[in-house]
Amino acid sequence: MAGAGMTVYKAPLGDIMWVLERQSGLVDILSLPDFSGVDGSVVADLLAEAARFFEEKFAPLNRVGDTVGATRNADGSVTTPPGFREAYADYVAAGWGTIGFDPGLGGGGFPWLVNIAIQEMMNSANMALTMAPLLTQGAIDAIMHHGDEVQKMTYLPRMISGEWTGTMNLTESDAGSDVGAVRTRAVRQDDGTYLITGNKIYITFGEHDMADNIIHLVLARTPDAPPGTKGISCFIVPKFILDADGRPGKRNDVKCVSIEHKMGINASPTCVLSYGDEGGAVGYLIGEENRGMAYMFTMMNQARLGVGLEGLALIERAYQQALDYAVQRRQGRAPGAPAGESSRIVDHPDVKRMLLTMKSTIEALRRLIYWNAACLDISAHHPDAHERERAADMAALLTPLSKGWGTDMAVELTGTAVQIHGGMGFVEETGVAQHYRDARITTIYEGTNGIQAMDLVGRKLGMRGGAVMGRLFDDIASLDAHLGKHEILSASRAALAGALAEVRATTDWIIQNAANPVAALSGATPYLRQVSLLVGGKVMAESALVALSDAAIDPPTAEARIGTARFFCEQLLPQVLGLGASVTGDAALLMSFDDAALAR
Repeated sequence: MAGAGMTVYKAPLGDIMWVLERQSGLVDILSLPDFSGVDGSVVADLLAEAARFFEEKFAPLNRVGDTVGATRNADGSVTTPPGFREAYADYVAAGWGTIGFDPGLGGGGFPWLVNIAIQEMMNSANMALTMAPLLTQGAIDAIMHHGDEVQKMTYLPRMISGEWTGTMNLTESDAGSDVGAVRTRAVRQDDGTYLITGNKIYITFGEHDMADNIIHLVLARTPDAPPGTKGISCFIVPKFILDADGRPGKRNDVKCVSIEHKMGINASPTCVLSYGDEGGAVGYLIGEENRGMAYMFTMMNQARLGVGLEGLALIERAYQQALDYAVQRRQGRAPGAPAGESSRIVDHPDVKRMLLTMKSTIEALRRLIYWNAACLDISAHHPDAHERERAADMAALLTPLSKGWGTDMAVELTGTAVQIHGGMGFVEETGVAQHYRDARITTIYEGTNGIQAMDLVGRKLGMRGGAVMGRLFDDIASLDAHLGKHEILSASRAALAGALAEVRATTDWIIQNAANPVAALSGATPYLRQVSLLVGGKVMAESALVALSDAAIDPPTAEARIGTARFFCEQLLPQVLGLGASVTGDAALLMSFDDAALAR
């Protein structure tokens, strides 16, 4: 049966196109001069073809990737699960990795927003396999922004095509979130190269059999570097050193020592890499010495947005499987059902609530994340400097929400999908537990969600003297008059107004207590949830207004969008009101629990 781990993934093109065309401003972005060479009329067909590709090529391998996993061989090489090499080769041949990049480097030239839609489908189809191109995109971004012209022309065309993959080597055993503790060394040679020695852990696709070369971006210290993050440099370290013709030649002095045995994404080899066991791996400095951390932060918004997107994608895949199971599975008698007849579990109110919580949150996250991506496009391509700045500020503010809320919800709602399956959800053969296990890493990737909350409170809240957050609040407040024109949205209107007032109050409290970092940071995580729910309410209210005002929308679709928007605003958004005490609570009480008290 389909509920027993064989649910077919179907890309949600209807809602994806709704968000692109009606809420995230794709038409306006495509009208910018930088996209004059892009034919916007092909986007729908492009995404339909992408959906077909990932449904057919990536999705069927999700299960085998989980059960077989990646394998490290005796010689240090890594073998990916059956079918992965072929599927990745098909991905490269089809050019799906090129869509959002510069045509001058072999890219398709489309807005990043279109690329985000493709990435969502990739991740839903097979997150573990998708990790290879996603990590490559981060490396591309770093070289694009900070590499010299020779480095760009040498590495980027083949990385953009997917012929070569890329990694980000930040973490060491004693340097997790505290990147300033990095100890890997880089010693300059007479020819301008550097010899790299040290070990890196948690390197996604640090070794594999799907590409001709792997381009490692490695953070390391030069001998005279200052301590902390100010003394970190960034280096290109290819698995194979390129020959005179730019082709992979001699093997560099980097090897995979082991791969981690993980809770999820088992097909993605998470490697421990050793550099310099035979004298030093040849590396090439990106930009200037001691600027590596600054270079890494230039790609952070995009990387964190990508992880939030992983969360959305996993909820979507789990939701499809849970809905399929709930429609087929019969158990108990639902209210009003005929006597002596087992009901489908989808007809039980509690199961319906779980499904609607998943569905409405998926829609809210998709609208938030795509809006975030649209802001990145505008910040990079709008001809007006003021508009670029406004968009960049909003992208920076939305990023911790996209990443933090998106991944928190991934853990919570893939768990809900297991719950909908009942005992069968706890049985691995059903397949739904994989989504829950795969999701668990996302709250840790690219800065844990606690770091996202601290970023929101410590950095984003004070941008432009608080004007960026103030602009967001004003935009939400401006919806009130529009919502007031529709009686069906009266309860949603009241819920949004109440949530906005509560978040304004907690925001004022954090600002007033900014001089006491313990107080502000103690409430940072519930504050992140508050603001995320509020913005979710905003985008869902806007979705309902679109459905009510656009006569071109077919009535069943309009009714469905209005319904999920109302459910989110009326039944999920009020959680904001219960979080205020956690934001403004007694920080001294929290911190008073010493080790002994915690152990009692």
